[in-house]
Amino acid sequence: MALALIVAVSNNGVIGVANTLPWHLPADLQYFKKVTSGHPILMGRNTYESIGRPLPNRENIVISRQANFKPEGVRVFPSLEEALAYTATLPLKTFIIGGDRVYKQTRHLADELHLTRVDTHIENGEAFFELPDTNEWELVEETYRAPDEKNALACTFQVYKRK
Repeated sequence: MALALIVAVSNNGVIGVANTLPWHLPADLQYFKKVTSGHPILMGRNTYESIGRPLPNRENIVISRQANFKPEGVRVFPSLEEALAYTATLPLKTFIIGGDRVYKQTRHLADELHLTRVDTHIENGEAFFELPDTNEWELVEETYRAPDEKNALACTFQVYKRK
């Protein structure tokens, strides 16, 4: 089973405020699309609801204990264990896309981490991501992106592999 985490995180570890991203960075959204297109994506229900629709060109897999939660175009599992058992049968790498509880529960299983470090400090963060420990993860790729007219914040795209 090939699993990767993909996440954008502030300097102080924040990934969400009020079930939304605390920034708007088209460059990060483009990176996310490029990396995950053609691959299954796995998320919790709150993350799915914050997106509001299935993402195209990806199999959308959602974890929800709500029996009546059955959005069209989405494969729903009642537990993380059942979702992971399903992804283990797939020939492609599955990307974990959130939220913070799903990241915490799958981090030890992932062999790859795509991290967008957003150069900002978020005071009112509600969802967090622990930055990679260099004893456990090796940085294999890094690309800096300066702010511009569409992206108010600088960010750095990083790819880590498990040691």
